[in-house]
Amino acid sequence: MNKEWSEMNKKMQTLIGKESTFAEGVDALIELREVLFEQITSIVNNYPEEAFYKMPFAGAEGYHSKTLVYSMWHIFRIEDIVAHELIAKDRQVLFTGDFQKKTKSPIITTGNELHDEGIASFSRELDTQAVFEYCRAVKSSSDEILRKLTYKDLKRAFTDEDKKRILDSGSVSTNESAVWLIDYWCEKDLKGLLKMPFSRHWIMHIEAMCRITNKLCQKAKKGVDQIAYCGLSCAHCFLKDYCGSCRTAYNTCSYAKCSPDGVCPNAKCCKEKGLDGCYECEDIRECKQGFYSLGKEVHAIKAMSLFISSHGKKELQSVLENLHKKKEFEKIQEVLGDDIDQGLQILEANR
Repeated sequence: MNKEWSEMNKKMQTLIGKESTFAEGVDALIELREVLFEQITSIVNNYPEEAFYKMPFAGAEGYHSKTLVYSMWHIFRIEDIVAHELIAKDRQVLFTGDFQKKTKSPIITTGNELHDEGIASFSRELDTQAVFEYCRAVKSSSDEILRKLTYKDLKRAFTDEDKKRILDSGSVSTNESAVWLIDYWCEKDLKGLLKMPFSRHWIMHIEAMCRITNKLCQKAKKGVDQIAYCGLSCAHCFLKDYCGSCRTAYNTCSYAKCSPDGVCPNAKCCKEKGLDGCYECEDIRECKQGFYSLGKEVHAIKAMSLFISSHGKKELQSVLENLHKKKEFEKIQEVLGDDIDQGLQILEANR
């Protein structure tokens, strides 16, 4: 489990367990949910539509065997049902917001009854952006419910009437792969629900989503040139596990994502000029286009591009391997500094 998320979860559970710190515990829970939802938002904003219905771990045991959009639907259908059918005893967000129609979902259940190709087929039918909006609406609604809870509410138990209400809503399939959820939820008290559907359940599925995106990026990069248009070596970048490089649809380079339409100006310029990369351009040293506009902060990248101009990509890759053997670092700026000529000298010295 992600260490930061795990620590935040442990802190929350400790705080809500005592009346004197219960309110602080609710704040900690909402803070954890904010951090986790930021991860979902990042995935939605950074990956292509095709990523959301692919199953790179199809047939595996575990949450990572699903799709991204299925995971989003599943997390928030469970929360919507628990928050509204069990805790608030009112209508679910799926129905009040007309989200079944908006998401184009053929089902209103949690999806537990789906497997393998059933998950893949279901995922392809969904409107990913609408599912994300549904997730955000459920989170917001649940946060309001959480803020109204008191310490005494933690011992609230659930009844056969609660079970029947969920079953009658049609929100949980009667398939044996799904119907067990009703007993699972209703056998817990409210404190138990806070520890699972509202927190730990998120963590487990979002970690699985990260595994899925990482795998998709690695598959996208296979056989693809690992030198970015700007001259950065994707194989040595600190984002290499999460980014498919600017030469694929799975580009999550931080600068690209800050640019219009998620396209790095350097990549766009090279394509328009018919260049393999900035290192083929005669204006590179004075260039302030895109990534290079950051000045000294990225002079190390420009130094690598100039090095490629003189010695080629393979030689740069070899030099970077030598540098990594000599020193542990995440960003090449830590080694080459912020002066172009100094950076070039260091690269030359490590050939």
